[in-house]
Amino acid sequence: MNPNSELGPALQALIVRAEQALDRILPPADHSPAELHRAMRYAVLGGGKRLRPLLVYAAAHALGEDGPSLDAAACAVELIHAYSLVHDDLPAMDDDALRRGRPTCHIVFGEAMAILAGDALQALAFEILADDAARRTDAATGIAMLRALGQACGAEGMAGGQALDLAAVGRPLTLDELEHMHACKTGALIRASVQLGALAASADADTRQALDRYAHAVGLAFQVRDDILDVEGESAVIGKTAGKDAAAAKPTFPSIIGLDASRARLAELTDTALAAIAPLGGRATLLEELALYAAHRHY
Repeated sequence: MNPNSELGPALQALIVRAEQALDRILPPADHSPAELHRAMRYAVLGGGKRLRPLLVYAAAHALGEDGPSLDAAACAVELIHAYSLVHDDLPAMDDDALRRGRPTCHIVFGEAMAILAGDALQALAFEILADDAARRTDAATGIAMLRALGQACGAEGMAGGQALDLAAVGRPLTLDELEHMHACKTGALIRASVQLGALAASADADTRQALDRYAHAVGLAFQVRDDILDVEGESAVIGKTAGKDAAAAKPTFPSIIGLDASRARLAELTDTALAAIAPLGGRATLLEELALYAAHRHY
């Protein structure tokens, strides 16, 4: 199944753009250390929704920016996302053997090489963002972009969210605790993606705040939908092991508030996201499409 088949032609074209940029910036598979480079390319180029690069492009497009400077930011967030998936799938973390319909990186290349591939992808993300010769913004904005990406990765972002997730296995959480965990683990990089697009387009403070409200809601909506799919989806369709969270006694939205309330929360978050970008009018068409996709996708 193509996870991007639910997207319209404009976003499909941006996926192609992101794929081409990722292929360019990743080390060639035959360059030494070849096994590491193959693992990196396997982790990044094996499909995926490319939601985070799309959010970089869509946020910038809504503000009139479509230059080549967006490619480095789009690649950076996807490299961070890919590294996080490689590490999340490891036996010491979520212990999964299937990702994007294929064996996970550590199943193919071994645990040690998968860890190194994740480390290298994270480093490469910051390298390309710092070295972006096409960026039109000033040095202060470039530093702000690096800071936004760093915050999304660290103890207040993905790493912290993963730590909360590990600590929550088998333990009941409140809805607020669950949403905080996912705002860190999943939502932080989604918010950073929108922030990078806004910074690349030199957005003013009010616009950045509105876009951040949008991104926060989309990030949580994406996770609520993921949890619903874990209950209702099939592994062959969603590209990963269905029912894995329930089997591992991990807290999810359906396990805490039930499926009906999860669907209601999903609708509420989607409305919040759309309201945040309403002042942008027709310029926010791609952002609107991505919010609806995050909420209604089948993959």
